[in-house]
Amino acid sequence: MNSWIDAIILGLVQGLTEFLPISSSAHLRIAGEFLGTGADPGAAFTAIIQLGTEIAVLVYFMPDIAHIVASWFKALLGRIPRGDRNARLGWFIIVGSIPIVVLGLLFQNQIETVLRSLWVVATTLIVFGILIGLADRLGGRTRRLREMSWRHALLLGGAQALALIPGVSRSGATIAAGRALGYERPAAARYSFLLAIPAVFGSGLFELYKTLKDPCDAAAARATGCAAEIFTMPQTLVAAIVAGVVGFIVIAFFMRYISKGSFLPFVIYRVALGAALIVLLSTGVLTA
Repeated sequence: MNSWIDAIILGLVQGLTEFLPISSSAHLRIAGEFLGTGADPGAAFTAIIQLGTEIAVLVYFMPDIAHIVASWFKALLGRIPRGDRNARLGWFIIVGSIPIVVLGLLFQNQIETVLRSLWVVATTLIVFGILIGLADRLGGRTRRLREMSWRHALLLGGAQALALIPGVSRSGATIAAGRALGYERPAAARYSFLLAIPAVFGSGLFELYKTLKDPCDAAAARATGCAAEIFTMPQTLVAAIVAGVVGFIVIAFFMRYISKGSFLPFVIYRVALGAALIVLLSTGVLTA
């Protein structure tokens, strides 16, 4: 029963933090240390429950996604101009997804092991929190998505790839890069959520396939050295459902907030959390 409760709590944490620029993977990593799991819930668990929050994105942005997909196919078939705004946005999302796919495959082992150290999490929370604040403060405020270029699509894709490191924040890195390039907050946030769809679904489905194909229990971990899964697949799926429901509510809140509010509260929170984590690690309360 404790494992079910822990899985639900982690699903709640994922839903609350995925779309805010505070890093859901960092919060899952930290929360795992304080729950009954007593350990990192794992990259596979993290990737799979993110499917729940991405389904929330699909539901919330369904009209936008439907227009983009339909226009992309129509432009591909020559039924509408290739320069159609929605068709171009579809290509930008595809191109912007390339960096995270390439880097995710190249550094998969490091992402699942050394980069999940709590020292790394604490450092990235603080450093990227400050960078997000500076980008929001100093960035322009005039560009909209219809002004996006191929260069900007690749740069924003590179920013998203930084979120492979727990503590960076997928939405935070992409929105901050968008702000640095001069995009309005709502435009940067909208593109950030749309850009995440291919990457998160790809990562989550890949981890789901690996987990189902070669499950790693305690015995298999001792025999092969694989990373033992803390939660069962039913527990992981329940956590994903919880994350999706909560995530939908958070998207609605964040899109309203970001039109007028700044990133300052999130920056303060990130720096405070990172500093608290460093103290806990330095005093031995937590181990990296």
